Amino acid sequence: MPRGNAEPPPSCPMHKKATPPVVAEKVPQGACPYVPPNASETPSSTTTPPKTGLLSRLNPLNNMPLELSNKRAEAQKQDLPLDRERSTIPKGDGSLWEYPSPQQMYNAMLRKGYTDTPIDAVESMVGVHNFLNEGAWAEIMGWERRFSRGIAEGYRICAKGEDLANLALGTAEDPFDTTTWNQADIPPPKLLRFTGRPDEPTPKSQIMQWLGRVMPETYGTAPPFDRHDWYVQRCNEKGCKEVRYVIDYYEGDPEATGEPVFFLDVRPAIDGPTGAAERAVRWGTDVWWRASGGVARELRKLEEAKKRKEEEKKRKEEELNAKSRQYN
Repeated sequence: MPRGNAEPPPSCPMHKKATPPVVAEKVPQGACPYVPPNASETPSSTTTPPKTGLLSRLNPLNNMPLELSNKRAEAQKQDLPLDRERSTIPKGDGSLWEYPSPQQMYNAMLRKGYTDTPIDAVESMVGVHNFLNEGAWAEIMGWERRFSRGIAEGYRICAKGEDLANLALGTAEDPFDTTTWNQADIPPPKLLRFTGRPDEPTPKSQIMQWLGRVMPETYGTAPPFDRHDWYVQRCNEKGCKEVRYVIDYYEGDPEATGEPVFFLDVRPAIDGPTGAAERAVRWGTDVWWRASGGVARELRKLEEAKKRKEEEKKRKEEELNAKSRQYN
């Protein structure tokens, strides 16, 4: 379907330089490999022999093979880096998730059937993969900063729109901040597990595609090239619970420089009334704040405060000048 002049749904725009250009459809459908905490332990002699079925060979945390080989593939024409990059995303056990090395990524893609992957593009693909995961976590952190203490506190933070909320949360200068957590009395969120579901489009993405057919000039855009579900541990004074987030990955038109552009549409899943309420509060308050002239009111207040400050400064300067003339 032609894209027209429309953009993907409101989401997180991500820009990433890549040489050579990365084709979005080749981004792996899985997630980062997880190393089980007890992988180094010697199995007991009474341990039940492992099953050989497909599910037993997959890591339940992310539907990826339990161990991704870091060895050179057969018929591989050039070496790939073996080092893995550590993310800023905490696991449930407190350690940080690690991204696959380019060699592991290449082996995983071969296993998934992408045998025509150009080997000289793999490092760029890994860079984009890591970049998008960090962007997704930054978006999730934005939701958690607002709603970790509940809907009422989330409404208080969101009431004056996104810009002022980010200012209050300390992330105004860097909306893709993945680490800032300004609530010392409760722990930050952790990513427990995640899974790729590219063949199961979300209801929202399906609605956007339907709108694109009806109004292509306004809503026409390519469908998301991937979908992930991330399961996050949220803790507050009442305890901890698991929150599912849905992520649609869109590819936008590249920049004039050839830099690819991606859009991440990240939101809590509607697994109950809480997820629906969080969406309504965050999106609804921002729309209402702008539509009701809230931005203009705040700008006017800032101008008035600036004017008062300048007048106060001028008054003090005049007082100092008057005292100086008295002594002279």
